[in-house]
Amino acid sequence: MEHGSVTDSTASTFSIMEEDHTLANSARFVLNQDPRVAFCGYSIPHPADKKINIRVQTTGDPAKDVLKDALQDLMVMCQHVRGIFDIAVANHRAKKPAEQIDVDQK
Repeated sequence: MEHGSVTDSTASTFSIMEEDHTLANSARFVLNQDPRVAFCGYSIPHPADKKINIRVQTTGDPAKDVLKDALQDLMVMCQHVRGIFDIAVANHRAKKPAEQIDVDQK
């Protein structure tokens, strides 16, 4: 759910249900790397609620688009980490010495 102004699309707060610090902090990190982002932060209204609020203020682009791009970038990062992890597991199972493991292999 997006909470924001109808007239100013550059600043919005997004409420995401069934999520916690794991997604919120990761999204905040990726958003803060984006030069289009002027401010980004998150909050969890109550520890018992499985809900996060992510506040995004941009330098001109719609906040909704910037958040979408950041979440797509985060997904690509997670896929990369998963791929490297799977390679490391396969190499470990093959009992290769650590110095022979190529972590840049795709």
